[in-house]
Formats: sequence, C-alpha cells, structure tokens
Amino acid sequence: MNRRTEPSGLISAATPVGTQEGYMPGFGNDFETEALPGALPQGMNSPQKCNYGLYGEQLSGSAFTKHPPERTWTYRIRPSVKHSARYTRIDLPYWKSAPCIDPEVASLGQYRWDPVPHSDAALTWLTGMRTMTTAGDVTTQTGMASHIYLVTQSMEDEYFYSADSELLVVPQEGRLRFATELGVIDLAPQEIALLPRGLVYRVELLEGPARGFVCENYGQTFELPPRGPVGANALANPRDFKTPVAAFEDREVPSTLTVKWCGQFHRTEIGQSPLDVVAWHGNYAPCKYDLTAYCPVGAILFDHPDPSIFTVLTAPSGVPGTANIDFVLFRERWLVAEDTFRPPWYHKNIMSELMGNIYGQYDAKPQGFVPGGMSLHNCMLPHGPDRQAFEGASNADLGPEKLDETMSFMFETRFPQHLTPFAATEAPMQDDYIDCWADLEKKFDGTPGLK
Repeated sequence: MNRRTEPSGLISAATPVGTQEGYMPGFGNDFETEALPGALPQGMNSPQKCNYGLYGEQLSGSAFTKHPPERTWTYRIRPSVKHSARYTRIDLPYWKSAPCIDPEVASLGQYRWDPVPHSDAALTWLTGMRTMTTAGDVTTQTGMASHIYLVTQSMEDEYFYSADSELLVVPQEGRLRFATELGVIDLAPQEIALLPRGLVYRVELLEGPARGFVCENYGQTFELPPRGPVGANALANPRDFKTPVAAFEDREVPSTLTVKWCGQFHRTEIGQSPLDVVAWHGNYAPCKYDLTAYCPVGAILFDHPDPSIFTVLTAPSGVPGTANIDFVLFRERWLVAEDTFRPPWYHKNIMSELMGNIYGQYDAKPQGFVPGGMSLHNCMLPHGPDRQAFEGASNADLGPEKLDETMSFMFETRFPQHLTPFAATEAPMQDDYIDCWADLEKKFDGTPGLK
C-alpha cells in the first residue's frame, strides 16, 4: 500500500520575511506571526477591540509565575469556548494511560518487537494509536507512555487535543500533516515534532500508510539538555527547530473535537473548524526538527561515553539531574577510540530504556532489531550487545570506522515502564529475544598476565 491523500482543508497563511517555507527558526523563542496584515496587536496583549473582529485569548502551558512562563496569545475568529460543547465519553481501546498495570502481564524482562504491521483497516491518528508501555501517573502529571501509530486515512472535520500531555512524534514510514491552531507542520521520517499540551490539531495523511512512534510526556515540557562541558555548540542547535507561521481556517462545517483528559476520551460536536487563529505571539507552540541536523559528539581517544551525550531533548523531573524523559538519538557517526570496546557496554541502570529503530542497523544488535521495531530494557535489568556484536567489536581492527545508514532512538525515563496488554499479546513480540545472550561464552582464564 502506498497512496497519497491531499489535505482536506484549505489553509491560508502569510510567510513573514526571514522565515523558511512557512516556518520560523528557534527553540523556545518568543515568536510573533500573523496571517492577515494588522491582525496582531502591537504593544499590548488584550486591546479593547481586536482588528478584524477577532477575539484575544491566552493559551498557558505552565503556571503563570513560572520563569519564563510558557504561554501564547492568540487572536482568533471565535473564542475556544465556542469550540467546546457538551461532551460524551468515547472509548479508544488501544490508547492507554498510566497507571496501566495488568496483573496478568509481566513487565520484568528484556523485550523486543518486530514492527507492528499495517492493515487494511481505516485508521486515523486517534483510532490507529497503539500504546506499548506506560510509566508514572497521568493524573499527577509524572511519567510517560510510548505508542506506535498506524495511519491509513486523514481526520475529516475531526480535531483533537490532549489535556494530559505533550506529544513527541517520531515518524518511521509515510508523511503526515499536522494542521494546528498555530500553523501547519508537514512531517516525514528523520524528522520529529513536538505538539504541546492543550493544542488543537487535525492529522492528515500526505503519503501512506504511515507508521511511527510517539512519546506522550505527562510532565514538564521538553527542553534542550544542559550542555555542561560540551559547551555552546554541537548536539541539537536551537536554530534548527522550526515553528510554523500563523494559518487559519474559516469553515462552517459540522465537526467533532476529541479531548484526552486524565486518561479518558471525550467528544463534542461543533459547527465549525476550531483552527481559526489568525495571529499569535508567544513561546508555547508546536515545532519540528530535522534529526539529520543533530551533531553527535563522542570519544576521540579511548572508552565509550555515556549515552547522555546523545540527548536531543530532555523533560526534567523534580530530581535534579534525573529526567522524567530523555529523547536520545543514535545516528551516523565516526568511531575512532583506541584500544576500546566501541559498542555500548553491558550494563544495568536506574533508567528504563525503550528503543525504536527508524532505519538501518543498530551497532549493539546487528541481528533482529529491524526498522520499525522496538525494544524495552526496564530499570535495573542487565542488557548489552549480543554475541555477534561482542565478538565483532572485541576482535575488530580498530581503525577509524564510520557507522553509516543507521538511526535509532531511545525514550528513557526514571520510571519503570509497564507493558500494555496490546504489547504483551497482540504486538509482534520476539519471544526468542532473551536468547540473543544465551551463547555468550565463558572466556575466563585465571592464568596470570593473560589478556
């Protein structure tokens, strides 16, 4: 299956000077943008009367007293209360929230899955979401959930927002369009998108079927990690993040809005598109990032550094130095360390590591970890290279080596990740994954001086 679907709605947008293809560069910037000239008030946020008969409204993503506050002022055709009527509970059975602990499901173990297969079913962004793991508690705004999405059709006059979470979207196949209140993001593999809590959007299929990964962040918003001794450059640079310019729809058409709130889903019927923001300014907005712009750093003499140096984004917790979530990227890079076992070493640690393969071959698992696949190594469970990777790295000629055609990532959290029933019984789990370490040999020889 490989079909293209044109966007269902006409988006009007103006591209201000200095933007690139409808996007503004920067991460966490205070942006300002308008789709009609003069729609954005100057010098104040809430004039007595807004131009064009617009309504001023603030979207807050943090407490008012946080410094700096996360908020955006919008100037829209209708206030959001006109996009909210009586709600009816609906069921999206495959989208789960933490805590989701099934006593019949064992989460203690090392697990790996083949790609969740596509089907001929009509699946939208909402009906095609498949939760794999949950961690923490959505009602206390701590922890996360990891999902696979399968999309075969666009949302038609159907809109969504999560009151629970920020979503980090990692495509693996196909192309999607996120038509949001604050502008339009087109997303393809090797890119990621951040969709803030409370932001209304519609997801359209541009090329499909589409499959990818989602990290649902219940806690503090993602930010760039502290660089420490790395200094001012390399890793993910703020200028490479792209936030969309203002865009709006003025369409009177029967529509639905679905809200995720405290792990439950509620739907309301409205008579128009809620994507009616004509102008906005602020720092609480969606963005996308090209993963090929990530500049990794590493050892240039000996030893394998900690994976923290590969952190693209981090969502901090209340414990300094311990993340609610880290998003870590393993992409193409040179390996040059001398007299060093270069792949990740055998280890167990405090963080729970869920990995996904976007394309290519991961160096610590040359067999079985395929594009679209996932693995889970929960906190304090040992893991590391399989025998093939160990033998190859232990006996390699240690000249400069380019890891090429590879891109994998990790959703890492300080909380244990619990498997959902879907992950344990329906997703294509590799039952023999644990056996990848079975043929590691005892090499011990007590002869003094023997290496």
